[in-house]
Amino acid sequence: MLTDYHVHLRPDGDDTPASEYFTEANAERYREVAADRGIQELGVAEHIYRFTAALDVWQHPLWVENAHDDLDRYCEFVRERTDLKLGIEADFIPGREEQTRNLLEQRDWDYVVGSIHFLAEGALDYARFDVWNSARSADHVWKTYFTWLGELAASGMFDILAHPDLVKHWGRERPWPEKDLRYYYDIAMEQIAESGIAIELSTAGLRKPVGEMYPDRAFLEMVVDAGNPIALSSDAHTPDLIGHEYERAMELLSDVGITEIAVFNHRAVTLEPIGPS
Repeated sequence: MLTDYHVHLRPDGDDTPASEYFTEANAERYREVAADRGIQELGVAEHIYRFTAALDVWQHPLWVENAHDDLDRYCEFVRERTDLKLGIEADFIPGREEQTRNLLEQRDWDYVVGSIHFLAEGALDYARFDVWNSARSADHVWKTYFTWLGELAASGMFDILAHPDLVKHWGRERPWPEKDLRYYYDIAMEQIAESGIAIELSTAGLRKPVGEMYPDRAFLEMVVDAGNPIALSSDAHTPDLIGHEYERAMELLSDVGITEIAVFNHRAVTLEPIGPS
């Protein structure tokens, strides 16, 4: 079994309306690429901030600018007009857990992808709101990120923990901590282990400035020791990136002793042997 659950049917940007990308023809383009690459389980997880309902959770300027679409229409489209699994990528916003939970519990997802893109108002992977413009230190940013990552896992709101070390997005283009990175991973690991949340191995980082998968090998080894399931994803925003660099991902998984991946259906998880169809 191979999966790609962290997939977006439309690119980021202002000129990518739902009417153009939430179509059967576009979904079929993704499905065709997935089939060619041996991926049986394909799901979509659109960014929550693209939907008006998200403004009940948070009103960051980026969210306000992008919240144009109806969340229930998206769910209806995926369920009734495609054979894709239905997911959502929802940001963890400390202090807004109740609002997030209310939004998520009203819909019948196959899985919810939890992510952290912002520390307060600062973005980890979006230069316009760059957290590093006002960051106290690399140590403070990394400690905060992994503290919140543990809280995300412990919240119970999410099924998959997306790109777990996204804080490294810019690589050495931004300040880098002096401590061994496992010091920061350990901040979150107890809560991750206790939660049982699936941890995403994402090949998207290979396309970012850091130039490596999310998470790195050391984090993944800690996850293996903790016993959490692994979800495999590309974070594709266009069909050509479905299953991007999966050969490298499977090699890494094999190296650290992972032989099964998480498969989701109506928020229930099972484990299946890794391998193309």
